[in-house]
Amino acid sequence: MRITRDDLAAASDGLISGQQADALWVALQGRNTNRARFDAPNVAYYFGALIVIGAMGWFMTKAWEQFGGFELFLIAVAYAAAFVLAGRTLWDRHGLRVPGGLLFTVAVAMTPLAVYGLERATGIWPQSDPGIYRDFHEWVRGGWFLMEVGTVVAGMIALRLRRFPFLTAPIAFALWYMSMDLAPLLYGNAGYYREWVSVWFGMGILLSTYLVDLRNRSLEDFAFWGYLFGLLAFWGGLSAMDSDSEVAKLIYCLINVGLVAVSLLIHQRSFLVFGALGIFGYLGHLAYRVFEDSLIFPFALSALGILVIYLGVLYQKHRQALDLSVQAHLPHFLRDLIPPRVRR
Repeated sequence: MRITRDDLAAASDGLISGQQADALWVALQGRNTNRARFDAPNVAYYFGALIVIGAMGWFMTKAWEQFGGFELFLIAVAYAAAFVLAGRTLWDRHGLRVPGGLLFTVAVAMTPLAVYGLERATGIWPQSDPGIYRDFHEWVRGGWFLMEVGTVVAGMIALRLRRFPFLTAPIAFALWYMSMDLAPLLYGNAGYYREWVSVWFGMGILLSTYLVDLRNRSLEDFAFWGYLFGLLAFWGGLSAMDSDSEVAKLIYCLINVGLVAVSLLIHQRSFLVFGALGIFGYLGHLAYRVFEDSLIFPFALSALGILVIYLGVLYQKHRQALDLSVQAHLPHFLRDLIPPRVRR
């Protein structure tokens, strides 16, 4: 719940004096100094970090291939060391956790280039030579696998040293890439297996992220990026499967309905977005394939949409009471399965 200074003054009317309300507001602002917010400084911090990550990753030019593998490794290590030192200075000496944590995240993002440089220098690849570094973000190939493993390990070490939620982003991003590159590493070019590897790998990411979410006792969300990229792997693999069976398509729709339900239980919008996209895709299949000659289908679908809006309005009005009621009537073992940040 977000409150403004006016909200605080209105809520405390008659309970505390205006001077006390002002002092409380100042204290609350000081407490939230190091939390990520959507304001100009934080936008600048994140935007700058993404520019650096992009410059040494997505936007790396082919000209960099004129460096030898060992030189690329040294450049990546030098960048990472500089970012770690700068991040430590901001975090420890100046108490600026957000820009400091972002610099640690940028340092972790240098890992793929460092591992690539070592592999290029030694000629050791988990599969065949996958190509130039720029192709890492363009092509699915088993040769990238060690770069992704290295990024996950570096991210876990950094997260252990600095409890900063955005450090989970490069970890989850590398795991998403790994879900795609693992299939050609294991099965070669067998396209059928790629979707299943992505689905099962995505389920593993989602389960691991949920366990992290369940153990997290802080107010910060360490699960968002894991859920997002886990869903990209799971939902992406599931949606890429092609089946002529209407039963399979219905099961796909029900899985997406389940994602929407999960979003309500753990308060993660990413599940709602992917679930809604899947349901919308299934409804499109019904409209263009199954009921393409039906006059009633659009009316029935419109009625369903209106019903969903009505239920949403009811839920919005009674959300807090419903959430408390559901949690109160759940058995203890089920209540313990809800992440602490939701139970608060």
